[in-house]
Amino acid sequence: MASITEVAEAFFASCETGKGWDVCKAYCTSNATFSAQAEPLLAFKTLEEYTDWMKGIMTVLPDARYDVKSFATDAARQNVAAYGVFHATHTGQGGPVPPTGRKTSTDYVYVMQFTGDKISHMTKIWNAGLALKDLGWA
Repeated sequence: MASITEVAEAFFASCETGKGWDVCKAYCTSNATFSAQAEPLLAFKTLEEYTDWMKGIMTVLPDARYDVKSFATDAARQNVAAYGVFHATHTGQGGPVPPTGRKTSTDYVYVMQFTGDKISHMTKIWNAGLALKDLGWA
């Protein structure tokens, strides 16, 4: 059985490279929930919706990449927090406006709550307003 840290790392890499729910679901409960206080994500209630949104965003931001700054496991509370910086340029079609050619480097944190060895809930902590402004979307 994989540790929750290993599961979180595999999920994080799959999600952040746009693999979508088809790949990410292997690391999650079937009804895994999602929450965020970031405007573009407020309507998403499931981790399936969020991971598929990340898959779609890769066509809008085709050079997207991330740098992991920290991974921390809280075994007593059965969660893993991952802090990263997402880098991207709006050169692909789609999104709220035609390609702007503008870049963003935006900090974010995922807090992945586990039930057994599967993610049952994830909260994304992100200042979307600054990222959208960087990209020329706001």
